Amino acid sequence: MKIAHLVALLVLNVCWAATMSANKALGAYLHPGGITTLRFGVAALCLLVLWPWLPGRAPRGRDFGMSVLIGLLVFVLGQRLQVWGNELGKAGDSAVLMALEPLLTTLAAALFLREHIGPRRVIGFGVGLVGVLLLNGAWRADFHWTGVVPSLIFVSSFLCETAYSILGKPLLERAGVAKVVAVALLGATAVNLLIDGSKTLAAAQALPLRSWLLLVYLALVCTVVGYSLWYVVIKEAPVNVVALTIFVQPVAGVAMAAAWLGEPLHWGQLWGSLAIAAGLAYGLSRQLKRE
Repeated sequence: MKIAHLVALLVLNVCWAATMSANKALGAYLHPGGITTLRFGVAALCLLVLWPWLPGRAPRGRDFGMSVLIGLLVFVLGQRLQVWGNELGKAGDSAVLMALEPLLTTLAAALFLREHIGPRRVIGFGVGLVGVLLLNGAWRADFHWTGVVPSLIFVSSFLCETAYSILGKPLLERAGVAKVVAVALLGATAVNLLIDGSKTLAAAQALPLRSWLLLVYLALVCTVVGYSLWYVVIKEAPVNVVALTIFVQPVAGVAMAAAWLGEPLHWGQLWGSLAIAAGLAYGLSRQLKRE
């Protein structure tokens, strides 16, 4: 992985971590489906306007259908499950559960893309998971997760998110990154509007300016830039290496939930953050290359 790509991914994972708190704030005005429809609708509209200037070939034939399928899995089903699970629980707890996504993505990459998982990545994942347990205060008497149902709903969304990397990586050899993302978003937006378009558009008229700014942030930074950059990186680097960077999200997400929503902090979160940093550094060692 290029050093510049690593730095960009670390920054974007911090940005993605903010989605838990942002979705929680938007939940006061929109239902989970409404948040999903507006966020990805704005992102799709942006890429549709920019389509003539997007680099690379557009996906065609079977690749076009696969791009639409990715959109349905990730930007319709997966995101609705994630927003719903986050709404039922705490934003900080949801951020901690994000640590399961890199594990599922890595296992899927080994199974479907035949990627080799080196011992350093295995140790890095292990140390990262220890850090996640410390983040959540697993040793304390009042230890709890979000609850069985919200946790299962939230974690099930990772199966859909994993499809973004596993189904998308082969397409990148034949089509441009931005155009694959654009087709996926446009297909997802069409379905999202069919599901709850009228109710969402009616609710959108009453949104305050602050909520619209949050939606624009989620659409442009976390979606257009974030999902495109992810494809740029996995086009060159193994998915299991790139997935390690997701461990940044529990650390940043817990901190944001405390600062933004007033959710409590404890000392274990400091030690957990250090453990995650150590696991990330060790897992990515020997994987970085100078440009």
